[in-house]
Amino acid sequence: MRRNGINLFLVMAVGAFGLGVVHLRTVKAAAEPQAAQLVPAKVTMPGLPIAQPKLPAPGTALYETHRGDTVISVARHYLSQTSYLTSSELAQALHGANPEVHGTFLKAGQELTIPGILDTPVAEKSVAVPKDFEVRAIYLTGLMAASDHGMKIVRRWREAGGNAVVFDIKDSDGTVNIPFEHPLIGAHKVYIHDLPKYTHFLHSQGMHAIARIAMFRDERLVVSHPELAVKSKKTGQPWRENGKLVWTDPSRVEVQEYDIALALAAAQAGADEIQFDYVRFPAEGDQKDASFSYQKSRPEWQRADVIADFLRRAYTSLHPKGVLLSLDVFGVMAWQRPVDLAHTGQDIVRMAKYCDVLSPMIYPSHFFGMDGIARPGDEPEHFIGESMDRFELITKSSGAVIRPWLQAFAWRTKTYSPKYIEVQVLTSKNKGGVGFLFWNANNDYSKPYAAMPEMKAPGGTTPLRAPCFPS
Repeated sequence: MRRNGINLFLVMAVGAFGLGVVHLRTVKAAAEPQAAQLVPAKVTMPGLPIAQPKLPAPGTALYETHRGDTVISVARHYLSQTSYLTSSELAQALHGANPEVHGTFLKAGQELTIPGILDTPVAEKSVAVPKDFEVRAIYLTGLMAASDHGMKIVRRWREAGGNAVVFDIKDSDGTVNIPFEHPLIGAHKVYIHDLPKYTHFLHSQGMHAIARIAMFRDERLVVSHPELAVKSKKTGQPWRENGKLVWTDPSRVEVQEYDIALALAAAQAGADEIQFDYVRFPAEGDQKDASFSYQKSRPEWQRADVIADFLRRAYTSLHPKGVLLSLDVFGVMAWQRPVDLAHTGQDIVRMAKYCDVLSPMIYPSHFFGMDGIARPGDEPEHFIGESMDRFELITKSSGAVIRPWLQAFAWRTKTYSPKYIEVQVLTSKNKGGVGFLFWNANNDYSKPYAAMPEMKAPGGTTPLRAPCFPS
């Protein structure tokens, strides 16, 4: 038994040793293929090229499309990074840069070249001109100005012999059309998304860029900040002009500084001229019920003192920036009637001292009840001639240039035509006017387009400057 036990022990030991050897071999065999698989990954096979990522050409970017993308959606995404002004303009350029793209919709996984990519945002500078430069301008709303149709209007105006554009950066309802950071405004929708880019476009078309600001008539501001409104003496609440809450208090420093800050922002963005409209007190409504802050802080002042003092500060702030300051005023103010002066505060003699250009709104149709003429809209020669004579007389020692707003709409006249336009321009020029501005709220300038080639445009029809700012 003992021998058998020894033999059994030996058999078991030998078996265990054998199993160990088998286990080691199994482990080694299992490890060997894994090690063998690692070797090729570390070896670079000669003659095989290494794939390099595709790099965009200078001035472009590459974009891989996703499901649901369209040409216009990609254009909108990249617009702010490009030199293009509108998304449709960029969409057209996308088609040109990617001939394989047809139609509007894109397949996922396509690689698009995005043209016009800027290294840095556009930084446009104002172009200084003398105040007696002979401006030939049209007006564009903020909504229209930087749109595709607005750009077509500008190009058409240039072809007709125009050399300037007035465009809204703040409308008479207080809407601010450009990006503008200020404690009183907060977030707001804009229509001119990149003002330096827009002024660059105007300059490229040989246009003098005039940024218009509707000043103290500002519904948006008084609704969000009723403490800045004209006050009612009866109720102490914001005063309403014929039932409408639309007027800020022109004598509130906060209101004045807000508008000056907006003007400085426009100058910084490349506007060549800042134009103030509604730089006055309300002229309608219950005037006896209207209360203003200056009546407590400066009781010896009149409305004209407030306007003149504001313009002094605005002119002092803007003039060092190399831009012109122009003022829109009622045409009827040429008659200097005490009632008009008392209501508006537009003392033309004093205002002319703090601006470069005065732009009276001498639309013939607006002189109803004047000079015993039943249909003033049909007498452009009389009313423009009389207005210009009066404005020239009362501003002759101020140094301010008279550049009138002229009627480019058919309201209250049966004679509106290219000839009507021509009569206004030539009458104004003969009476000392330096250039002109055409107003049409709908931005329809078909009659001025037709009239311009027929007129001997002062200084010729050459644009203000050659298109020396290529986009």
